[in-house]
Amino acid sequence: MTDQQPRPPAATGIDDPRVLRAIAHPMRQRVLGELVAAGHLRAADVAEVLGIPANQASFHLRQLAKYGLVAPAPELARDGRDRVWKPVHEQGLNLHVEEMAKGPGGKAAISVWRTQAAAAAKGAVDRAYAARKGRDIHVMISDEWIRLTKAEAKELADELIATHDRWRERTKGAPGDGRRTYHLLEILQPAPEVEP
Repeated sequence: MTDQQPRPPAATGIDDPRVLRAIAHPMRQRVLGELVAAGHLRAADVAEVLGIPANQASFHLRQLAKYGLVAPAPELARDGRDRVWKPVHEQGLNLHVEEMAKGPGGKAAISVWRTQAAAAAKGAVDRAYAARKGRDIHVMISDEWIRLTKAEAKELADELIATHDRWRERTKGAPGDGRRTYHLLEILQPAPEVEP
């Protein structure tokens, strides 16, 4: 998910601030992330991966569906009782926060979402620095300084997005395939001005 950042044409622009209610909740954000990474999941799969009760996973999936972020995928079901979910926006969300701010409750929703997103990003960085090598995981922290024009920064962002989109498509699969979901957090922004 990006905050006003350009995405390839396949990404869907969102300007309804009510969507932020769904993705501001940390568990729903994680459920959505797992669904995007896997391509499709059942509530039982989500429950197993996240270690939560199946009814809680079902509740969060229904909330994400209420806001148009996930949808049932009956074509993937084994039978009429089997409920499979898939992300509606498979290539990610492009949040048009300037448009959201114009709507009723938009500014408040944006403020809550940004606070939660900032806390989640800090938590991700803290976990990355605390991670120990040698377990069944790989952690990378990249802290680069690159001189770019605005057009070059957009080109770099598009290349990075295309790379992780390609990897997401390549590695989609249900739990039990030996993979775990990795969280890739990227920030590309101008270096801050130096205080005198």
